[in-house]
Amino acid sequence: MRTMIALTLMLTGSSALADDMDDAHRQALQGRDSYWNCLAREYSPDRVKTMSEQDFIANIAAACPSERQNFRVSLIDYLAMQHPDEDSGRHLSTANHAIELAQKDIVTAFIRRKGAPN
Repeated sequence: MRTMIALTLMLTGSSALADDMDDAHRQALQGRDSYWNCLAREYSPDRVKTMSEQDFIANIAAACPSERQNFRVSLIDYLAMQHPDEDSGRHLSTANHAIELAQKDIVTAFIRRKGAPN
């Protein structure tokens, strides 16, 4: 009987952990999508027509602060659940790298568009 209760508690606990992991993953994806959508609004042709490359890079680096922070926090939470034994600084570094890559992609698209013949 005790073994059955312990087994039931263990299965319930692992099910709850899986649900928490799924929720954290979903939130990280929502944070990413929200940040990307905000960056895409910053890239709208009407806003960037006359911007120099340097101005656009500075604009993107400063754009969407709440969306960027939400993405960072939700990704760190997910990574901490996925890899609980890793140093939290490593999770922060991974999240910051993901943000840098998002910004780099938008800047690359801007540069290509600027260089394209009209």
